Amino acid sequence: MKVFVTGHRGYIGAHLVELLKREGHQVTGCDLRLFEGCEWEPVPAADKELVKDTRGIVARDLEGHDCVMHLAAMSNDPMGAVDAATTYAVNRDASIRLASVAKEAGVPRYLFAGSCSIYGAGKTLDLDESAPFNPLTAYAHSKIESEHAISAMADARFSPVFLRNATAYGHSPMLRIDLVVNNLLGSALAYGEIRIQSDGTPWRPLIHCRDIAHAFVALAKAPRDVVHNRAINIGANAENYQVKDVGDRVQRLIPQAKVVYTGEVGADPRNYRVKFDLLNTLLPDFRLEYDLTKGMEELHRKMLEHGFSRTHFEGDQFVRLRMLKKRYDLLRAA
Repeated sequence: MKVFVTGHRGYIGAHLVELLKREGHQVTGCDLRLFEGCEWEPVPAADKELVKDTRGIVARDLEGHDCVMHLAAMSNDPMGAVDAATTYAVNRDASIRLASVAKEAGVPRYLFAGSCSIYGAGKTLDLDESAPFNPLTAYAHSKIESEHAISAMADARFSPVFLRNATAYGHSPMLRIDLVVNNLLGSALAYGEIRIQSDGTPWRPLIHCRDIAHAFVALAKAPRDVVHNRAINIGANAENYQVKDVGDRVQRLIPQAKVVYTGEVGADPRNYRVKFDLLNTLLPDFRLEYDLTKGMEELHRKMLEHGFSRTHFEGDQFVRLRMLKKRYDLLRAA
């Protein structure tokens, strides 16, 4: 299979390239390299790499590919608050355009990296794919609007699939600490405090970033009639946690660290516990490689190996919003 991956040098993309190549697939990667220099371990190289904004991809870039896996996005809720217009331009408009270009180029399958954050302030718990959307950020709105527009393109020649991913965490060669699990572990090592910014009660579905990559590979290989034009929650029912529970697990790993509720965001309105039964039904052989305990233990070990410190926690390297702000002019001009 010949696969075109956008954002292939990102947090999830680094895992995805490695998994695809391990299975013998040919990978074309496309990445603007906004986060060049942010890696803390070597990033697997695609067979062919384009340094290009997704807004500039043309049909000839995609010709001959069997699948587009579209990960590239402004992957940060706070960045949407800084500049909603750019978030919509990159996350929504470019995603819809890329789907149209892929269809024009004859690419039969288009996998779109969505998010369970579209459920936002969930009115009930245990939300499945039919649950109403309650988006709270430009990021979440952009994912919903992309789904709607791309779904309308589906036909006998073009088969989109929408991965509504749980909240990512865990080790990657392109580490991020602006994610709840990674952030709490980093805070414990940096300050000796597990700093929870909300009251700790909101629910989050969690998934290791490598398992999201596994899901992309599985859905690329799945029979067309099974996944055609489907939106699928990606995660596992057992991997829903309240933020305070994550804090408690960090303390088990680092007993000397104290749990501190800073109250910076008060009662976080983003609260969603999600069901993943459809994924299990459509792909009965698919299993997550990680549960939260295994994923946290691995990340903790990696952080110790790399000497993770307060300098890392307060710096730009592992926080996407800080790095985007430094390179914002490049993003807007691209």
